[in-house]
Amino acid sequence: MLGGDLVAVWEVALSDGVFRIEFAHGTTTGKRVVYVNGQEVIRKDWMFKLVGKETFTVGSTNTKATIVIEAISGFAYEYTLEMDGKSLQKFINNKAQTTKTWLLRVDGADCRVVLEKDTMDVWCNGQKMDTTGEFVDDGTETHFMVGEHECCIKATSSGKKKSGIVHYLLLDGEKIAASTQ
Repeated sequence: MLGGDLVAVWEVALSDGVFRIEFAHGTTTGKRVVYVNGQEVIRKDWMFKLVGKETFTVGSTNTKATIVIEAISGFAYEYTLEMDGKSLQKFINNKAQTTKTWLLRVDGADCRVVLEKDTMDVWCNGQKMDTTGEFVDDGTETHFMVGEHECCIKATSSGKKKSGIVHYLLLDGEKIAASTQ
């Protein structure tokens, strides 16, 4: 697919899925090719300028991604990925604060459920879910269905100022452990 020009690969977890970003750079021709999950999103075959930036979007949420190409010495290059204008590490750290992810099996199929804490949007395997939210005595509950299964994300106070609100997922009333991704 990419031949011998593949120079960088990144895996990025967004609310609507985990995306594999591959970058091929022909350092003699200046060729630049970007693939997201195997789909070509940018191709520039002849470029005189070997350094610069390639910007594209990722996922159904159209998250802005930029690959920065910098010369470090002679014909050696450094490739960095920025997401939403932040370094990849800063973006990942920010996502860890603003989302909660659960990986589970439902009816024999793998499911990745993501809660966006700031908007309370819920995603399952890349699809934004229809949800119903309600206030309850100890916090809030966000209800949705995965297939024929009832799911509920409960948000309650941890009782500790530092940890704030705790979110947990119930599948048919059973608590599901959160993922570390």
